[in-house]
Amino acid sequence: MIQTLAFYLFATLVVASAVMVIMSRNPVHSVLWLILSFFNAAGLMVLVGAEFIAMLLVIVYVGAVAVLFLFVVMMLDIDFAAMRAGFIRNFPLGIAIALILLAELGLGLGAYGAGGIELGTPDGTAAASASVSNIEAIGALLYGRYILLFEIAGIILLVAMIGAIVLTFQPPPPGSRAQQDIGKQIARRPEEATVMKNPDIGKGVEL
Repeated sequence: MIQTLAFYLFATLVVASAVMVIMSRNPVHSVLWLILSFFNAAGLMVLVGAEFIAMLLVIVYVGAVAVLFLFVVMMLDIDFAAMRAGFIRNFPLGIAIALILLAELGLGLGAYGAGGIELGTPDGTAAASASVSNIEAIGALLYGRYILLFEIAGIILLVAMIGAIVLTFQPPPPGSRAQQDIGKQIARRPEEATVMKNPDIGKGVEL
């Protein structure tokens, strides 16, 4: 009984928070709703026994991806008035894309109702041993058979992180104190360096 109640609770919160991700006008609020959706999806994964997927949702998606989105949205100088003005201009294109996605969804449901695609008969060689835990079995596949795909995914995330840094970086104006002269720093002599002094009380510092 408690499993059924937990399932309906998590499922309702996932759907509601996913709707709020789309409906929120403020991008920061949208990312926060997305984090709530990830947490409840992790709860659903725990209910079905996929604790490794639940851990990935919390650590990777909430702790890295969603927080990265949040920082990027907060650091970018977003003009909300321009966003609202562009909504009306791009409304026909959005409706067209929505209709295409709806048609694809209907096609997928129709194909699912017609029966699955026969991709071959499993021979049981990829089945995990009964004595191996869920996390050990996934780790063996992830770092064994699918190591190349795992490395490619890491490179994609690295490119996304570099892109976020480039979007948020704003170079200082010329001549500002924040601008560094690397050549001048390297050519500095020892006698020109700043020396930390610890003078006694009331005696001052010799210049």
